[in-house]
Amino acid sequence: MNQKLMRKINNLESINRFPAEELFQFVSLNKEDKLLDLGAGVGYISLPFSKYVDEVIALDFDEDVLKYLETKAEENGMTNIKTLVSDFKDIQLGNGEVDKAVASISLHEVQPLSLALGEIYRVLKDKGVFLCIELEKSALSTGPRVSSKDMKEEVINAGFDNVEIFYPQMKMVNEAVYIIVAQKNK
Repeated sequence: MNQKLMRKINNLESINRFPAEELFQFVSLNKEDKLLDLGAGVGYISLPFSKYVDEVIALDFDEDVLKYLETKAEENGMTNIKTLVSDFKDIQLGNGEVDKAVASISLHEVQPLSLALGEIYRVLKDKGVFLCIELEKSALSTGPRVSSKDMKEEVINAGFDNVEIFYPQMKMVNEAVYIIVAQKNK
């Protein structure tokens, strides 16, 4: 494995995050669900969620990081994680193919955001649920951010209903986190 890739993997692995299992209070998982993990990286969502669903599609644009995730899944005896090299703005899945979609700290870098949210909406089944975890935009933000207000507006504009926003008392990389839960009701 080259040094650049190892640095990226080490950076992703060392991010101080709250346990992914804490997200279960925002989305119910069913054993027959097919879940899409957008920006899967090293498996922060994919690995723990795979225990509760039929299949996880771990999507990322970085093929090398996904190969690392495949190795981790194999080492842990997880056979229901499938990787997909794809762009958020052109998700290589059919219409209505997944039951749940999770984007954890990954949408803030996508421009235009509306294309990615439209694709998430497209690949979700009717009554499908979208869970978005992001860092709140503030004067102290060190990188690109989308405010919770703007993200909620974009999610609604993409066609989602029952859009709820939560402000948990947790931080990631010393920044406030917000969580949006939305449903496709068409």
